[in-house]
Amino acid sequence: MKIKIINPNTTLSMTESVEVVARRAARPDTEVWAVSPQTGPTSIECYVDEYLAIPGVLREVIKGDREEGADAFIIACFGDPGLQAAREVTDKPVLGIAESAITAAKFIAPYFSIVSVLDRSAKVTEDVVSNYGAEKFCRSIRSTGLSVLDFGKDPERGLKALAEQSRIAVREDRAECILLGCAGFVDFVAKLKEELGVPVLDGVVPAVKFAEAMVDMGLKTSKVSTWGWPEPKEIKGFSLYE
Repeated sequence: MKIKIINPNTTLSMTESVEVVARRAARPDTEVWAVSPQTGPTSIECYVDEYLAIPGVLREVIKGDREEGADAFIIACFGDPGLQAAREVTDKPVLGIAESAITAAKFIAPYFSIVSVLDRSAKVTEDVVSNYGAEKFCRSIRSTGLSVLDFGKDPERGLKALAEQSRIAVREDRAECILLGCAGFVDFVAKLKEELGVPVLDGVVPAVKFAEAMVDMGLKTSKVSTWGWPEPKEIKGFSLYE
């Protein structure tokens, strides 16, 4: 089984961290590798970042489908940028880490809170929760006030900010599970679990396990209508068919 993970931003250190965690979670007979697109922002914190990342995500899905023999794909950004479009260009399962984290959380807790990056990113996360129909399960969306790249520059400061906001979510918002709203937070899960005493989920590990299960079950993306192959047409600067 081959699972390709796409970190939609171009910060390779984050891509490497995601790959390490994903390989640790995967079965020994599952090949997992992570990539960043050739084009796109260094971090994703707003709508402009998300939309500019999507062409690069689609190129990597197409490459994985047609050249690399991938059996499933994971989009490793909590906004799940390009997820619906990616499901149109392949019949292999495509999972977003936000959808995977929310799904896993609903199995183990009645309510969850999401702790993420900048204040301005909260609306992006709200849209994700709404798109998956999870509003009634989400107690709160809290921000640390730090950018994605700030966490890479000073992990200790980042961990402290995540822990502080997570404690508030548990104590004041009555969250019974914490979701970390950025793929770059994968290295903080174990410490936060120990400190908070509630389940803490990043999206990468659930996505890997769900991807393995879907491939094991022989599931493919439905091509009946909504996620059918895109109609052939000229797209200047981009090709779906090379």
